[in-house]
Amino acid sequence: MPKKKDAISRAKEVLKTEAQSITQLIDKIDKNFSRAVDLISRSKGRVIITGIGKSGLIGRKIVATLTSTGTQALFLHPVEGIHGDLGIVTRKDVLLAISNSGETQELLPIISSVRHIGAPVIALTGRMSSTLGKLSDIVINVAVEKEACPFGLAPTSSTTAALAMGDALAIALIDKKDFLEKDFYKFHPGGSLGVRLRATVADVMIVGAKIPRVLSGTSAIKAIREINIKNVGFVLVTSRNDKLLGILTDGDVRRLVSRGVSFTDRTVDDLMTGNPKTIDEKASLAQTVERMQKDEIMALAVVNGKNEVKGYLHMHDILGRGGSINISINT
Repeated sequence: MPKKKDAISRAKEVLKTEAQSITQLIDKIDKNFSRAVDLISRSKGRVIITGIGKSGLIGRKIVATLTSTGTQALFLHPVEGIHGDLGIVTRKDVLLAISNSGETQELLPIISSVRHIGAPVIALTGRMSSTLGKLSDIVINVAVEKEACPFGLAPTSSTTAALAMGDALAIALIDKKDFLEKDFYKFHPGGSLGVRLRATVADVMIVGAKIPRVLSGTSAIKAIREINIKNVGFVLVTSRNDKLLGILTDGDVRRLVSRGVSFTDRTVDDLMTGNPKTIDEKASLAQTVERMQKDEIMALAVVNGKNEVKGYLHMHDILGRGGSINISINT
């Protein structure tokens, strides 16, 4: 009988065990994975995924990930399959079968029938030498050391591993098929994700008088006042013909104050950071958010091809206070 633990200790143990089940898959990625990606990418048909119980639920999620990233996929319930639904499978398709043990009795008849049809079979299994492994053309190892369940019975780590490997397949296929962001949007036209992928920086940037901006040569005190008035954490420094020259942030000001720097008789040019990070007005919001997260910054100056300031973006303006996209900011 497993020792009882408090809820927090048990939860941490479960997450640690499942995390390890994923990281341990890294060393299991081999030529079989590459062969599976090549086989699916060359296929003229669809990926038919099958599994039962928890494996079936994981299979349905993998189907959803594949279809949303440009790989046609369908789920086939193994019991329904042997009662007529096998008619959806053609020799052009690829069957992906999921079973941790590789001995799932409801699954094995499907494998034999699909091989008779002529479609190749890929297995996601924790036992390479299982019946499923022996019947399959390609076997991807998703074995785990132990389930997170204290009894070792409920599929937990094993289903997490299968799900993660399915994600790895789907993302590898994105690269293989040169699937692009604009292609992803075709399958996600609605909701905040669709808006984010559809919109460009120009659609949402803050423009006009709302831009915190001062001219080169402006006094440091006046520049700091502009930061305070616009209250977005920075001020852009431009030439008279709108060329971006630099940026001064409230963080810069705090650091200067802490060093005892006097702002009297100084211009913003003395304090600013030159060549600040920028984004082109034609860039997509998806690219912009990714870059801001990578660079760990909350705001970007928006410029055109001539380095002229067109506006600015703040992460809060992109995502909105509730996490949704606001595409009417500059109207």
